[in-house]
Amino acid sequence: MMQAELVGAMAQFGVAGLIGWMWLSERRAAAARERQLEQAHERLMSERLHVEVLVNVAGGVQRALGDLERAQRDLCRTLRALARRTGRARHEPPSGAHPETDH
Repeated sequence: MMQAELVGAMAQFGVAGLIGWMWLSERRAAAARERQLEQAHERLMSERLHVEVLVNVAGGVQRALGDLERAQRDLCRTLRALARRTGRARHEPPSGAHPETDH
């Protein structure tokens, strides 16, 4: 229900006053919506920067893991080749080593 003062004011200004009041109300609501949209846009742009940083970090981690994997494979190849050259089995201790004391 409308308050008595509001009804009295509307009756005093007539239809033109009512239309003006409706226009002002709509403008206020539109301005509030515009502010909300601007704030949402600012948040999205801020989050976009954070996502870009995270994607770059993830790419760096992926490259580092790839490099580590390649290094481990190279090391395994080198150790296998060394074991073949020396004619030793994988678990055989090197010459001069004492298995009971070398752990």
